Amino acid sequence: MKNKITIYYNIFFSIVLVILILLIIHIQIPFYGWFFINLAGFIGLVLPFYFWSLEHKKFKDRFGKEKGNQITQTFGIISSICFFCFWIGIWISPQPIFIIPLFQEFYFFIPIFNIRISLIHFCLSLPLLIFGSLIPFKALKSMSAEIAETHRPEKIIDYGIYSYIRHPQYLGGILAHIGISILLSAFYSLISSPIIIFIIYIEIRKEEKELTIDFGDVYNNYRKKVSMFIPFKIRKISENKNPYKEELN
Repeated sequence: MKNKITIYYNIFFSIVLVILILLIIHIQIPFYGWFFINLAGFIGLVLPFYFWSLEHKKFKDRFGKEKGNQITQTFGIISSICFFCFWIGIWISPQPIFIIPLFQEFYFFIPIFNIRISLIHFCLSLPLLIFGSLIPFKALKSMSAEIAETHRPEKIIDYGIYSYIRHPQYLGGILAHIGISILLSAFYSLISSPIIIFIIYIEIRKEEKELTIDFGDVYNNYRKKVSMFIPFKIRKISENKNPYKEELN
């Protein structure tokens, strides 16, 4: 069942993303309309579905455990697909470009998307892209792909990278967003970074509220020991190879 969910998610995500890219390439909207459509979708569609996907107890109490789980799981998949598709749309939408006036004679050209990538932009974005990919990868080694897609954790994870920061996937996403914006010289995408970070922060606050409801003091103690994004105090809170503390009833 878990593998099927991941397969279905990947299929639907790929289809939606391809459709979005084709629309952006072939349909022109004046005044950089595609950027604002994607930004509006990132805010207006992702947030409500994401919030609903986290309210496991509410839907279980109203519809029963099995049906409640199915509903929140569906909301989780929808919000996750929208989250990544609209975010990618923000990066690739037609928009003003910015140029760092150094080594402009050196660049790469991608003919399919008619994009020219400056060497200085590539060099500046590369560290952000590496860390922005590595951190979520480390997180997925501790958390299953199904949990990342459906937002329905069964247990608290406090080992690996989660012993340093509580939300490594979001941190990786923020770094990747800034890196890709620099790489593609996407001006609107780059200056929208504070909005993106604020939306992610709202999602985190909601997520942590629901985790506190589900896991109580177990999660509260974890939150007190581990920072949200930046490991001010680098410490491991658990040397036990068993990453789980408590199961949901």
